[in-house]
Amino acid sequence: MNKDIAPFRWHAALPQHHTAIKKLIFDILQEYGLKQGAVDNCLNDIDLHYFQKGGFFGVLLNEKDQLIATAGLCPIDDQAAEIRKMYLHSAFRGQGLGKYIVQDLILKARNLGFLRLELETASVLK
Repeated sequence: MNKDIAPFRWHAALPQHHTAIKKLIFDILQEYGLKQGAVDNCLNDIDLHYFQKGGFFGVLLNEKDQLIATAGLCPIDDQAAEIRKMYLHSAFRGQGLGKYIVQDLILKARNLGFLRLELETASVLK
């Protein structure tokens, strides 16, 4: 399901987004002095690690169709999912976009049948 938060568009990631997804995430990790690790291997096959397991992975595009944010729901088991890979380009922070994404992920989790959501993050990420 596509949703608009003008002038931005939030929708499921498509194969043509995968390179930009990795770039955005790895650039933000570097911004915070973090290194990519084994937990990032899921980005090599988003369809397998998110959609095929019953989860979701979304992208937020600006008015120029540039990817500015990502976030996913990664199933843990039949009743729980983890919010993962939630990253927002620094130029777009402080505008309520992260809140919008989290609210939509909660709704998607409910619609997918999850009863519990987990979120784990590095303490330097804000």
